[in-house]
Amino acid sequence: MPRIRKGPNRYWSKDEKLRIIKRVVIDGESARQVALNEDISSGMLKNWIKKYLLNGEDSLENKRKPGNPLIKYSRRKELTPLEQLEYENMKLRIENERLKKGYMMKGDGSVVIYKK
Repeated sequence: MPRIRKGPNRYWSKDEKLRIIKRVVIDGESARQVALNEDISSGMLKNWIKKYLLNGEDSLENKRKPGNPLIKYSRRKELTPLEQLEYENMKLRIENERLKKGYMMKGDGSVVIYKK
């Protein structure tokens, strides 16, 4: 019986992951049965168990994604001179990284790829 997906990506805290993993590792329940009961994929549970056994509890911590740093400046109408310089600096860094990767955005939003 396949797992029924409950909407977009669900968040699993470190404590929830640890509770589920301990049911398999300590209590000796089958990973497949625990995955069915908790409504998660068995592959994801196996990955959690593998990380836990190799690196301990700290490996279960969710990684924080950096997001878009430009959004902080692009939504404001008026920027201080320092913020304007920071904004321009970030844009130039992004442009530099794109050039290193071999592609560039045109003014109309299309992408130009430069072959080496």
